[in-house]
Amino acid sequence: MICKAVVKDLDELFEIEQECFPKEQAASHEALKGRLLVYPDHFFLLKDGDRIVSFINGPYSNAKDLCDDMYVDPFLHDESGTWQFLLGVDTRTAYRNHGCASRLMHECIDECRRQGRSGIVLTCLENMIPFYERFGFANEGISESVHGDALWYQMRLILRHP
Repeated sequence: MICKAVVKDLDELFEIEQECFPKEQAASHEALKGRLLVYPDHFFLLKDGDRIVSFINGPYSNAKDLCDDMYVDPFLHDESGTWQFLLGVDTRTAYRNHGCASRLMHECIDECRRQGRSGIVLTCLENMIPFYERFGFANEGISESVHGDALWYQMRLILRHP
């Protein structure tokens, strides 16, 4: 079942975030809480029964590129923004390679299309580039992001030209 997040999901989302990313890259409890309070409708959750097994989250913005401030400042979200930025695509280890993240990506892409957004922007590690390319994302090269001291690649899916 795919649904949107509510604040009571915070602890479970934080648990999954910690499972998916090294500490220096993972969103803090406070950062996730801020995102949930400001843009809960921009969390796509996949549940197995009552248990969250995968989620995607991020703000809308008119910015061209993902910036590191988006990870910590939920107020950079602009509901009328033309771009959906994804700050995390998380799946519990036991549920990986079962299509969970793919289902959520399709849902996110479909919602952005329905809303007339220009597209979706995210950053990922090099090994994840082929995953996002399967959805039509283009690799724009090394991102300016230094989030978590990692080398990130910016990916963009254009749904309509701004």
